[in-house]
Amino acid sequence: MKFRPCIDLHDGRVKQIVGSTLSDSGHEELKTNFCSDKPSSWYAEMYKRDGLTGGHVIKLGPGNEKAAVSALRAYPGGLQIGGGINPENAAYWLDQGACAVIVTSYAFKNGKVFEERLVELTKAVGSNRLVLDLSCRKRGFDYFIVTDRWQKITDVRISRESLKFFSGYCFEFLTHAVDVEGKCDGIAEDFVAKLARWSPIPATYAGGVKNIDDLHRIKELGQGRLDVTIGSALDIFGGTGIKYSEALTFFRRE
Repeated sequence: MKFRPCIDLHDGRVKQIVGSTLSDSGHEELKTNFCSDKPSSWYAEMYKRDGLTGGHVIKLGPGNEKAAVSALRAYPGGLQIGGGINPENAAYWLDQGACAVIVTSYAFKNGKVFEERLVELTKAVGSNRLVLDLSCRKRGFDYFIVTDRWQKITDVRISRESLKFFSGYCFEFLTHAVDVEGKCDGIAEDFVAKLARWSPIPATYAGGVKNIDDLHRIKELGQGRLDVTIGSALDIFGGTGIKYSEALTFFRRE
């Protein structure tokens, strides 16, 4: 169980956003928990100093390329990059210093898995440098993958079978429980338990973490198999639930 730090970029700045409010229609409904006055490189340098590997730089929409490059160059080989990744630009981001690329939307079309695109991606970068973001929303008792900045719900259900299928194309999953993402109101416990039971490869959970108790809960429900991303609850992102130093201590003990 490892701490997987994040650098979420929106309009070129490091922000923490309630995931369910992000849309293409403008900023009218966007709820921002935090907007940093520090550059992306400041966070990358801190993660490098503290020996945190495999963190996620996520470009939430256009206008984030410069900030993303800045973060990757500040910590070459230590961060993954996601947001608008496809076979044409994946190599560029690896050249900028990313250790892996994260893909969601490109692998889907009209709400369904587009397997030919998964093949293209693995040919472009290799499955050992490809992370699939299987972020999802709950409908009934099941979770379904969402794409296009979490706006479009696909027909693909998170299950033992679907995770086995996707694992053939990548070395890791990144998952956001979108219904609770950015709300600091508790984790999606049922999803954590399912992900830990079903995923045949390493997986990272993000969404709703509010305090250290939630980290203990993820460890218990996830059987120690899941890594964790913490966003809005951290003091470095304006949160009051968990100090960054406390998170470091917790995961170092783990």
